[in-house]
Order: sequence, then C-alpha cells, then structure tokens
Amino acid sequence: MPKALITGASSGIGLELARIFAREHFNVVLVARSQARLEEIAAELGAGHGVAVEVIAKDLSTPDAAAEIQRQVGRVNVLVNNAGFGLYGKFAGFPLADSLNLMHLNMDALVALTKLFLPGMIEARSGRILNVASTAAFQPGPLMALYYASKAFVLSFSEAIANELQGTGVTVTTLCPGPTETGFQARAEVEDIRLNRMGMMSAKAVAEAGYRGVMAGKTIVIPGLKNKLGAQSVRISPRKLVTKIVRKIQEKAP
Repeated sequence: MPKALITGASSGIGLELARIFAREHFNVVLVARSQARLEEIAAELGAGHGVAVEVIAKDLSTPDAAAEIQRQVGRVNVLVNNAGFGLYGKFAGFPLADSLNLMHLNMDALVALTKLFLPGMIEARSGRILNVASTAAFQPGPLMALYYASKAFVLSFSEAIANELQGTGVTVTTLCPGPTETGFQARAEVEDIRLNRMGMMSAKAVAEAGYRGVMAGKTIVIPGLKNKLGAQSVRISPRKLVTKIVRKIQEKAP
C-alpha cells in the first residue's frame, strides 16, 4: 500500500485528511503532540479500514523534529504539511518566544519536512506534497499579522517549488481554506471575530477538497465559492484598502 504522512493529525483538517487517506487505502503516519490522542485515532483507522497506522508524538516546532521523523519513517508517497497555529492580537503584545514558535511550526517545520522527504520522491519519480496554507495567504492580516504572513510564505514557497518540480513526477499542492470549523479558533482565541461569524466550512469538506486536489496534482486548491471569490478580489483591490477591510473583519464582534 502507498504511505501518507500527515502532520497536525490529531484534530481538524489533519484528522479528516487522515481518515480520507485511510479510506482510500493508504497506510498512514500520524504526527502530532498528543500520543494518547494519536493512538485513539490509529485504533479507529486501523479497525475501520484495515490499514497500517504509525503514530509519532512530536512537537514539530523543535529544531530536530523533522529529521527524527524522516529517519523513523523513511520514504512516503504523500506528505501532508498541515500542522500550524495562530496568535490573535497586536504583534507588539506577544512574547518573542510565542512569535518564534509560530514561525518554527508554520514555516520551518514545513520546509524541513519537504526538504527531507523530497529527494526520495524525486528518485522514485513519484510523489505528492500537500501544504496547508489559508485564504489568509492572499493579504496582510492585522491582529493576526504573523499567522497571515506565515501562510503567505507557505503559498509562495509551494507555488515556486511546484514549478521547479515539473517533469519530475512530483507535484506540490497548496490547500487554502477559509474559516473552518476546527480547534484552531479556540487555540487562537478568535471564536468571536467578525470573520468567523460570516460562516465556516466543515473540516471534512475542506479535507475532501484537499485530497481531490493533491491527487489531481493541482497547484492551488481554494475550497468553497465564497473563499475563491474572496481570494481573487484582493488581487485587484488596493492593498491599503484590503488591509483596512481585513482589520475590520478580524476585530471581535460586539
């Protein structure tokens, strides 16, 4: 069976992607921080789909995590870089350590895992990488400045290497969901911002779109018509205006 490695697999989009890959007869490697939660999911997937499930409890924001995972797992057919988190509030108010942890997880870990698993895919002339960004990638995000910027990095990086890998048999897909019903909102403390009051997609629907996109070799996947229109509109709007609008919808609803 082919093998898929999924980070941030303990909840939300990552968990739904793990369920989909298992359903589609992939052996799966689940990476997240909670050993107990991963073992629960492994039991569910193994019993439900008859696939092999490996769990790796690891904090990807630590420097050696990606290399340790690659040494343990070896080659994979699909790499899903989904792990990430956000910080809500003004940038000046966060401790430096929190800001650096966000950057390490959202960007450094993604780059490291991509770098480490890519050579095996190129050698095999076959492989798929799914990097999870966000519609946040398309504009600046006051009150979540680092999160938006980190997702812009993921999108730009992924588009560039997708181009570089043409003809190798390896594809890179960036999934850019809008607001999604996951544990992200609680961790980032953004349950009450106006943006989320405008409607959210289910994690399962987003994951299904991501799976279809990566298997089709698409470069960018934006689930949902409203999200597609929003991502396109910012490209033709003045940047200063876009930033003001984003600030407004990022504020707490009264």
